[in-house]
Amino acid sequence: MTATRTPGLPVFENGFLISTNPVTGAEAGRFPAADADAVAENVRRAREAGAWWAALGFDGRRTRLLRWRAVLADRIEELAELTHAETGKPIADAVVEASAGIEHTDWAARNARRVLGPRRVRSRLLLAEHAGHLEYRPYGVVGVIGPWNYPILTPLGPLSGALAAGNAVVLKPSEYTPAVGQWLVDTFGEVVPEQPVLQAVHGAGDVGAALCRSGVDKMVFVGSTATAKKVLAACAENLVPATIEAGGKDALIVDADADLDAAAEAAVWGAMTNAGQTCIGIERAYAVAPVYDAFVDAVVTRAARLTVGEDIGPITMPGQIETIRRHIADALAHGGRAVLGGADAVQPPYVAPTVLVDVPEESAAIREETFGPTLTITRVADADEAVRRANALRYGLGGAVFGKADAVRIARRMHTGMVAVNSTLTFVGMANLPFGGVGDSGFGRIHGDDGLREFARPKSVTVRRGPSLLPAMTFERTPAQVRRIIRTLRFLFNRRP
Repeated sequence: MTATRTPGLPVFENGFLISTNPVTGAEAGRFPAADADAVAENVRRAREAGAWWAALGFDGRRTRLLRWRAVLADRIEELAELTHAETGKPIADAVVEASAGIEHTDWAARNARRVLGPRRVRSRLLLAEHAGHLEYRPYGVVGVIGPWNYPILTPLGPLSGALAAGNAVVLKPSEYTPAVGQWLVDTFGEVVPEQPVLQAVHGAGDVGAALCRSGVDKMVFVGSTATAKKVLAACAENLVPATIEAGGKDALIVDADADLDAAAEAAVWGAMTNAGQTCIGIERAYAVAPVYDAFVDAVVTRAARLTVGEDIGPITMPGQIETIRRHIADALAHGGRAVLGGADAVQPPYVAPTVLVDVPEESAAIREETFGPTLTITRVADADEAVRRANALRYGLGGAVFGKADAVRIARRMHTGMVAVNSTLTFVGMANLPFGGVGDSGFGRIHGDDGLREFARPKSVTVRRGPSLLPAMTFERTPAQVRRIIRTLRFLFNRRP
């Protein structure tokens, strides 16, 4: 390691990408940096491998994916140590992250046939002479651009879904976490050595752009909203479909009948886990007036117990520290108060837990994604005001509600792709639920039945099984047959409900 390296900042040196620990600057790994030609060659190899992989069928892929899942489980401590070395994330947090990724891999392997297998579709009377069949065909080659904040879990969702559906995958890990991405690829190669079904390409944004333009059949991107728009623009050049999981500014609503101890515990976890570097992290809380003061006190009490360096890891991407600093300063400059932490909480590469109150709704700390261990808490008159404020942003990824009588009804009114009731973040761990957002938080889904269908093209097949009773699709039809079609349509459809 040279003396001039900034801890955590990726380095490009002699054709290699070198990742470093954000606290110590120690080298975590080095990998050949790709260019556009190398990316194109990876995709070419993936196309050949994908044909072999698809031909294995659901059972063959299931067996191999479950073997990979077993490797991930057997070597979870090794994976957690590597994640800690590359991101600074506490090892316990890395274990929790890996466990969710393993669960998603298991679910995708076991459910792909049920969700994507061929099936008979019931015919309608007007085409009763035809049998309908539906099957889902893999796209071929799927490109995945992964993030740095959850380098295990977030890629494993689309990787397992795409692979279970029968696709080959080219993964472009974040330049901040190439070692974890390569580890996932290498362990898959141990159980599937025959063909390069899963490959990695390493580099910065130019490599991601090259992957979008490389001839892949589908792209998955997880990252910021600004970068998501660039990915979509690149994909649009060749009409490559994309699934986008972008930024978030998730809100927690605390109703009057909430269990405040449970709400405070969940708020602290949702806001501070992974040092707040969580796309579905709780960054805003809206508590109704009767419980506001007690909720703030309970949050501050719990957050103050967290230890920087143990419970709260470093900010993995050095540039993010300035965003966090700016949001705290802006909130304080516009009348907000820090009841925990504040401006002095920013001590690179760490940021201590910070809780802000009385922050105006137009401030950056409310309206922009902070991605740090900060939480704003706002007093509202009632749940209606809380929902209105929660829905005021273009973001719509996840959210949470604490309460009893009306909690589910409140959750349904939140303009988000996911909501947890009386918990936070839990929807990400439930493998049979789709994960994704709306608005500036993206579109498309990973996880669950809907997530599997993102990685396969529906193909409809009709098979004639007899003569036409109502021959509409032919120039041989007679006037009498047309009259019969009209009578049938009136009989079937002219009754008003």
